[in-house]
Amino acid sequence: MPTNTPPTPDSITYDDRSQYEHAAAYLLPGEALEAVYSCKGMAIRFVAFTDRRLIFYDQGILIRKKTMVSIPYHHVTGIACVDEGVIFAGGEITLLINSGKVTFEFRDASAAQKAYYCLASHMIAQPVVEAQQ
Repeated sequence: MPTNTPPTPDSITYDDRSQYEHAAAYLLPGEALEAVYSCKGMAIRFVAFTDRRLIFYDQGILIRKKTMVSIPYHHVTGIACVDEGVIFAGGEITLLINSGKVTFEFRDASAAQKAYYCLASHMIAQPVVEAQQ
């Protein structure tokens, strides 16, 4: 596992300190961890948000081995959340990315809502790339 000094967890939102420490070990120099949320289900154990990208722990479903996956925010093309009358009620968010989609099933609606707002704020902060003709 890469070694990096984790930031002080006092100002960072996280559900589980061990997940926070696991994600912090993958930070690049100068990168800041913003939040780490636990996921439920078999596929993804947790997702971490930094000021540059999201990092998640795939338990072998996407790549067939336990893997830390990193997706820069500029690769996220959209966010989908189930809305069956009550937004975030299912606790599930799907990211539409350049190569397909990834679904995160959060432990509760509150974490899903916070993750959605974090992703959306990073997406709209990205510069618009003009299509070349």
